[in-house]
Amino acid sequence: MVTLTVDAAYPDDATIGRAAALLRAGVVVAYPTDTLYGLAADPASARAVEQLYRMKGRLVDQAIPLIAADLSQVERCAGSFPRTLRRLGERFWPGPLTLVVPAWPGLATGLDGGSGTVAVRVPAHEVARALARAFGGPITSTSANRSGQPPSNSPTAVRDAFGAALEAMLDGGLSPGGPPSTIVDARGERPRLIRAGAVPFDRVLECLQ
Repeated sequence: MVTLTVDAAYPDDATIGRAAALLRAGVVVAYPTDTLYGLAADPASARAVEQLYRMKGRLVDQAIPLIAADLSQVERCAGSFPRTLRRLGERFWPGPLTLVVPAWPGLATGLDGGSGTVAVRVPAHEVARALARAFGGPITSTSANRSGQPPSNSPTAVRDAFGAALEAMLDGGLSPGGPPSTIVDARGERPRLIRAGAVPFDRVLECLQ
């Protein structure tokens, strides 16, 4: 396994660039976020996405979430946001709020779980944002654990969970941990809570009032 050690607060461009090159080559890379460790893959690569599903033992009808460097990166891919989505992005990003948006052309088949939508957020973690920025677009951000097992904020635990199946890791030490991101579908008139998490749904509703 390729281990790239990085400073979680001040990631250097060379190390992040090496990780981004691995992603472009179809390699799945573990990396820290503002909650737990995630698994990054090129969301446009069918081979990389298939490898991601195999590693996790995840059913193919379960969508894979994404992270981006900033709001503008999401908009370049998904198109201009409706007013409600933009307001939530401006208020809670970077941070642990994931928004459901229409899937855009070019994403690997199956990444959306057949829903026609993807869940995306901008994390409050320098390494995660730098990786998406260096890659040039959103990357996958499913938790770095096998399906049915607890996610982890420890790079050591991630290595132990996947063994030789994990080809590369950005090791930024322990990530903050805590609850996962809150997932909200705010495309319609009434926002829907898809998954409770770090951002209370009440705060989301207050922001839209």
